[in-house]
Amino acid sequence: MAGIIVRRTETVIVEEQVSFTLSTLCRASGAGQALVQALVDEGLLQPTGQSPQDWRFSADALPQTRRALRLAHDFELDPAALGLVMDLLTEIERLRSRLRPS
Repeated sequence: MAGIIVRRTETVIVEEQVSFTLSTLCRASGAGQALVQALVDEGLLQPTGQSPQDWRFSADALPQTRRALRLAHDFELDPAALGLVMDLLTEIERLRSRLRPS
């Protein structure tokens, strides 16, 4: 995917009560605004707020955005393919959790 810049980032622990603006999510994840916008357009991120200037993302948006950035870079995925891959990975995780003994 053209225009994606991948930066090595450190592990960050984020409290569930934390929310991110578009710019703080981009800074924390290393993703550009275009990628975050594409993730919102694909339904992978669901911010509150009507416009990008008003968007607020929950704490779980950070690992999702980082994962999307890695996948987009490693496999050169466009936003639609990225959405499909992330949905499939989520489904695989859900199915594996059902197979684990309680």
